[in-house]
Amino acid sequence: MVEIPIWPGSSSFATGSTPFGFFDSDAAFQTDADNVADWCAKRLGYPIVDVELQSSNFYTCFEEAISEYSNHVNQFNIQQNMLSIMGTSVDNNLTHKHISANLGGLVQLATEYGSETFTNGNINFYSASISVSTDNQVYDLNALIRNVKAPTGSIEIKKVHHYSPPASARFYDPYLGNQAMLDTFGFGAYSTGVSFMLMPMYADMLRIQAIEFNDLMRKSAYSFELINNKLRIYPIPTNDFTLWIEYIVKEERSNPLKYLPLSGSGITGFVSDMSNAPYQRMEYTKINSVGRQWVFRYTLALVKEMLGYIRGKYGTIPIPNGETTLNAADLLAAAGTEKQALIEELRTMLDTMTRSKLLEAKRAETEHLNVALNGTPLKIYIG
Repeated sequence: MVEIPIWPGSSSFATGSTPFGFFDSDAAFQTDADNVADWCAKRLGYPIVDVELQSSNFYTCFEEAISEYSNHVNQFNIQQNMLSIMGTSVDNNLTHKHISANLGGLVQLATEYGSETFTNGNINFYSASISVSTDNQVYDLNALIRNVKAPTGSIEIKKVHHYSPPASARFYDPYLGNQAMLDTFGFGAYSTGVSFMLMPMYADMLRIQAIEFNDLMRKSAYSFELINNKLRIYPIPTNDFTLWIEYIVKEERSNPLKYLPLSGSGITGFVSDMSNAPYQRMEYTKINSVGRQWVFRYTLALVKEMLGYIRGKYGTIPIPNGETTLNAADLLAAAGTEKQALIEELRTMLDTMTRSKLLEAKRAETEHLNVALNGTPLKIYIG
């Protein structure tokens, strides 16, 4: 039977010593790998007792510990910044970068409402005109608009531009001024000369408003009725004119994939959820001393777990004049407890650094500072 070598007491890291090679080219990782292996072996009792591991086992646990730390921190950053990065390019690498909080995600959510309130939106509005004829009050928009635009799906009418003529074009003032001059500036067809030349502007506005209100309250209002895309116009047309309609295609509003990369833009996709948020594996050299200490401790817990599985293969080992019992159960129990405690510690630390918690701490600090300053005696200056 071939005797498999165990930890000799030292190691020399080389590229390719870890399963994935995530950090093999990192100079700081190369230096710490041997130091961590030596530290873990001595924490397990070497050289007083043998440690049934090889250097590659220590390197594997070290690599896994860094990946675990990176995973938890990236999860926290994604949770904190999802609204700010949603809809941005997945080609970005946001790891180790400060993300500026913005309203992009909220505005994107609100854009859908903007399409319905005509303030903004991400749905195409189409326009078409229909010819209104005298004494013809009802028009089938399904047939008329399809003849003009022929949309591929069902439509929904959003606006019908059917208004009464403005008051400035309908009222008459006998005291006309220099009408020829007004016609030169394009005012002659809409208001009387005396309003522009002799009366202040507010008087002109009040007069127009009075006529508008009079028409609205005492006369038949210009309106329409839309049922099953059949348009009924009020009042009954007394002359031929062109009526403009604005509408949307329902399938475009229901399309969940409005935010697709533009062809030829070079963008491979947009951030949609946690699965494609562009947070990559951390660089070990950029992890600070606090993070590295957590990585060292988690590496030791993983080494204990691995050694426990190895020693657990045999419950006892025969020795001269007796047998010895290995501590596999103790190693596995300690490893499980330490791993759980370290993960909880890291999550607790991250939870205290959310924006809401940081703002709460800042508010408490400000309140305590104000209390302290209020108790400080002020100098009295006598002039």
